[in-house]
Amino acid sequence: MTTPALPLLYAQHLVRDRRRSAHTVRAYGATAERLVAFLQRHWGGPVTRDALANITATDLRAYLAYRRDEGLVNASAARELSAVRGFLKFAAGDEAELPRLKGPRVKKGVPRPIAPHEAVALAETVSEEASEPWLAARDWAVLLLLYGAGLRIGEAVALTGAVLPLGQTMSVTGKRAKTRLVPLLPQVREAIEAYARLSPYGTARDAPLFRGAKGGPLPPGVIRKSVQRARTALGLSDRTTPHALRHSFATHLLGRGADLRALQELLGHASLSSTQVYTAVDAAHLLDVYRNAHPRA
Repeated sequence: MTTPALPLLYAQHLVRDRRRSAHTVRAYGATAERLVAFLQRHWGGPVTRDALANITATDLRAYLAYRRDEGLVNASAARELSAVRGFLKFAAGDEAELPRLKGPRVKKGVPRPIAPHEAVALAETVSEEASEPWLAARDWAVLLLLYGAGLRIGEAVALTGAVLPLGQTMSVTGKRAKTRLVPLLPQVREAIEAYARLSPYGTARDAPLFRGAKGGPLPPGVIRKSVQRARTALGLSDRTTPHALRHSFATHLLGRGADLRALQELLGHASLSSTQVYTAVDAAHLLDVYRNAHPRA
C-alpha cells in the first residue's frame, strides 16, 4: 500500500462505511494526510499499514507537539487526536494494539441560548435586510426552522422540494444520514409555504428547497453572515449564531418540561450525553433568575 493512498482510502471509508458528513470527511482526511507527512519525516521512511500498527505513544506525542507548535489549542488538539485514532484504527486494523494517549483537558462550554424575543427579532432583522421579497421570505423561513424545529443550518439548507406539501411533521436527514421526524409549528409551516409561493425557481421534488440569489443551493455561509450583521445591529452577543437558535430551541423546551429522551430524538443526537448538556444550561438560567430576584442573593 503506497503512503498517499492511505488517507484517500480513509476518506472513502468515512463516506461509504461511516456515513460521515462532508465537513467531517474533509477534516479527518486532512488530519490523516498531516499525520502521514509528519511520520515520513519523523521516521525517515515509508508509512505503511504495518508501520502504523507499530506506532508508539512517543510518536503520537511528537506529532501533537509539532501541531502545537503550529498554534493548535487544547480543544483543537483533542479533536485532532480523535481523528488520528480513527485513522490509525482504520489503517492498522481492529486487532492492532494501538498506544493509549490521554488527550488534553478541554473545558466543556455550555451552549448559550438567546431569549425568545431575541430569536424573533434576529429573524425579523435578517429578513428585513433582504434585497427582494422572496429572499426575505427565505431567510425568515430558514431561521424559524432553526428556532422552531431545532434544525442545524446544514439540515435546513439540505431540504428539497420533496418535503412539500407540509404536514404536522417533517422528515429531516441529519448527521451520519440519520433521519428523524420533527414537528412543525403552524408559524413555521406558514413561513415555509410563503417562501415556496414566492420563490422564482420553483420547488421541484429533487431540487433544493432553499435557493441562493442566483438559483443554486443556498450556502449556509449566506445565513451566517446575515445573522452576524443582524446581531451587531441588535447589540446581541457574538455567540448569537444560527446554531444558537438550535440551542435556544432545546433550552426553551427543556425549561418547559420536555423529557430528555424526547429532546434527544428531536435534536437527532446519537447519545443522550449530548442532550444532557442542556440541563446545565437550564440550571444556569435558574441560578441567574435567583441571583437577580432573591433579596438575599
